[in-house]
Amino acid sequence: MKEKYLSALMGFTMLFSLASAPLVLSSCAAGTGPSPATTQGAAAGAAVGSVAGLLIDNDNRWRGALIGGLLGGVLGGTVTEISQRASREAAAEGRPVVYQSNDGFQRVEASPVGYDEETRCNKVRERVWQEGRLVKDEVREVCESERTEPRYYYE
Repeated sequence: MKEKYLSALMGFTMLFSLASAPLVLSSCAAGTGPSPATTQGAAAGAAVGSVAGLLIDNDNRWRGALIGGLLGGVLGGTVTEISQRASREAAAEGRPVVYQSNDGFQRVEASPVGYDEETRCNKVRERVWQEGRLVKDEVREVCESERTEPRYYYE
């Protein structure tokens, strides 16, 4: 019984160490770390991948969770970063931008929709396909600098 708890503790420690290593290493580079959205995408991918790996690997659930978490984190962060890059390029160039993986598994399209003079933000429609299926379709704002909003002052 004691060995089972020790094994679970070691597995959790290894999972936490491997999951936090990229964040620690990226914090060493000045100003080149991942964006908050990329970090959130990686975290969501890691969580989903860990659960999937835990359920799939019946022989060693810790191994499944670790591998699934690592793969999910990389995939989630990469997809988020690529979709953000496509949106920024579409807003800056005023034309649709498409990124597709070499194997055709994943495709990201970003098309400019409009510009809001008041907030100085471009609206961009972002669509993501996986295996030919649309998995994300949203309109997001890409701002030139800081987004400005009307302020109300109370006296």
